[in-house]
Amino acid sequence: MALSPFHLAIPVHDLAAARHFYGDVFGCAEGRSSDHWVDFDFFGHQLVIHEAPKMPHQEAAHRNPVDGHDVPVPHFGVVLDWAAWETLADRLQARETRFVIEPYVRFKGQVGEQATMFLLDPCGNALEFKAFKDIGQLFAK
Repeated sequence: MALSPFHLAIPVHDLAAARHFYGDVFGCAEGRSSDHWVDFDFFGHQLVIHEAPKMPHQEAAHRNPVDGHDVPVPHFGVVLDWAAWETLADRLQARETRFVIEPYVRFKGQVGEQATMFLLDPCGNALEFKAFKDIGQLFAK
């Protein structure tokens, strides 16, 4: 079954900084926009950044322990193929991105082994990008 693109609208308190982050740092193509919001092609999905006051989760995200790391909640992101994940990790590291959780392989040798990395956008929204060498492990128990 082909996946349908998702639509996600997130708050940003600095529209210009967020526009630079998603457009230039990630290389996402920009779609429609106004003075208060911008659409992006976020790996084939529609991400909309909306100018809004800073939200509590952008000040200090809640953290849950996962595989020895404190994972920020809430967060969003994309499951990429392994090569695309490595390319993105290299791109972000070359830009000296500050990670919440540096790129690494989580659950090594276990069901659901995956590459993952976490970072914050300039407005404090947490993102996770992950990849599975075996995509069949995505929902494995």
